[in-house]
This record gives sequence, structure tokens and C-alpha cells, in this order.
Amino acid sequence: MKILCFLGLLAASLLSACTTTESAEPVVLNAARGERIDLPEGAQLLGGRYFTVLVEGQGRDVVLVPGLSTSRSVWDATRARLKDRYRLHVIQIRGFGDAPMSGRDGPLLEPFIRELTDYIDDEIIDRDSGQKALVIGHSLGGLATMTLAARYPQGVERAMIIDSLPFFGLLFGLDTTVETLQPQAAAMRDGLIARGSSAADERTLQTMSRTEAGRAQVAAWARSADTGTMAQLTYDLMTTDVRPLLPRITVPVTMLYPVDASVMAEPRITEMYQAAFEGAKTVTFEKVEDSRHFIMLDQPEAFAASVERFLQRDDGNDM
Repeated sequence: MKILCFLGLLAASLLSACTTTESAEPVVLNAARGERIDLPEGAQLLGGRYFTVLVEGQGRDVVLVPGLSTSRSVWDATRARLKDRYRLHVIQIRGFGDAPMSGRDGPLLEPFIRELTDYIDDEIIDRDSGQKALVIGHSLGGLATMTLAARYPQGVERAMIIDSLPFFGLLFGLDTTVETLQPQAAAMRDGLIARGSSAADERTLQTMSRTEAGRAQVAAWARSADTGTMAQLTYDLMTTDVRPLLPRITVPVTMLYPVDASVMAEPRITEMYQAAFEGAKTVTFEKVEDSRHFIMLDQPEAFAASVERFLQRDDGNDM
């Protein structure tokens, strides 16, 4: 088995993580499906079937989509910087920071993406008379974001994908397919459920962040994540191949990826990401040095600068 870069280490770590026994109760917030809760300073908390949304600020609509097991607090620094200039829609998958959804024993990623598409259509396009959204997604949220960009260009102005690949199986070898990876994905899903905890082991945490503080934060998110949601979305992530959709992406996409020379030389890392997105003709690659998977934790200033460039991008001049 050939493992590549940080996400490759993550693949191996997820396989070994099934031996961990630590557990924690999730933090529960109340936002029922269809409910709108008014918050201070004009913010709102909206409840959907698969996620809740914190809406705050004024200006262009920016959708922030977190990754696997991660609560919306991963965007706290980004929110603080942007909410005075943008209308933010901060997504949180149910079970990752609030109460889990019911009936989560089937596919979750695809219906999550469909609901996110409907949300953008109803709460952004219709509300703002056709104004499209700027979408930023990390990890699993990045996979959802590239799918949105391919299927729903009428609702997405441009997209930023943060350390995500169009197919998880690329980490195990170029000849890996959904069919060959499916038994392993099922074993991981079933192992998480049997364990009854989504807590991450130290090997996994090392791939997430370079710093002790960053690893502690990621560990806290993992401990509080709903195990059933984590298990099913892990399976969905491993068995979803978005590469056939990449040629359909016509909107500008920024692919932000981490480089840590202590793990792998920069040219090999860059080559891997560029090869993975070969079918996408509108992707611009941008690297962040001395970082691992959670770029916003390891290099907050560099991450903030990348987000600013993405949001202020002049698409008529830089494509």
C-alpha cells in the first residue's frame, strides 16, 4: 500500500484508530429542522435536516463548510475577520458540535450536498436576486465544495478547496477504485460503530496539526463527534469519486494545500495535488508552507491571507 502526504498518513491512521476506546458526550445546541433562532447582532441559527447554519454579518454571501468531525468553531478566526464585510453562512453537520440527526444509518454525504445546494438556492440566490455564493470547504467540506462547483455553477461564483482530494482512494494508489476500496471502507465504518467512539489516536492527530495546541483542538472535536455520523461519513468519503465531475467545473477554484518538508518534499506534494485535479481546467493551486491538514490552525496568518486573496479575486484578470 503506497501512502502519500498528510492525507495518506491520515488514511493509515484512520485504519489504526479503531483500537481507541475513549469517548465523550457531544455538545448539544437546539436548532430543530426548519427552525430559525434569532441571535444577537442580527445573526440567526437555522436548522436543516443534515446541518445547521449560523448566519451573521452583511455583504457578499460566503459559505464555510467544515470537515469530518469538525464543528463550526474551526472557522472562528475566519468569522472574526470577515463578518464585518461579508454575510457568512457557517455550516455545521449535525452530530459534529450539536445533536445528531435521526436515521443516519444510510448515506449522508450525498443528501448533505443536495440540502446544501437547496440552502444556497433558497437563502442566497433567491434572497439576493441571483447573487451567487463564494464557497470555502475544508477536507470533507472541500469534497462537498468541488461537487457543488461541478453540479451547481449557477449558484457558486467561485470556490476554495482546502486540503481535499476528489477521490480518497488516490492515497492508496493510482489504480485504486471505489469497488476495491469499498470493503476497507465498510470495515472502518463498522469498526467505529463497534468501538462506540470517534476519538482520534495520537498517530492520526500528528497528521492533523504541527502544534500541540492544534492537535488538542482536533482531539476535542473528534471526542465530541457523534460516532454514527462519523462512521457513515467516513464510509461515504472513502467511496465517493468526484473525478468524473471535474471537467464540468467552469467556475474559478482555488486549491489550498499544506506542505511540511519533514513529511515529504514539496515537489512531490505539489505533483500529487496537481495530478488529482488534472480534469479540472479552472483550478489554481496555492501552497502553505510548514502546515499539516488544519492549515487554519497551523498557519493562521497565511491562511487568512489566502482567504482574502480568494474573496477579493478579480476573475477577469487572473485566469
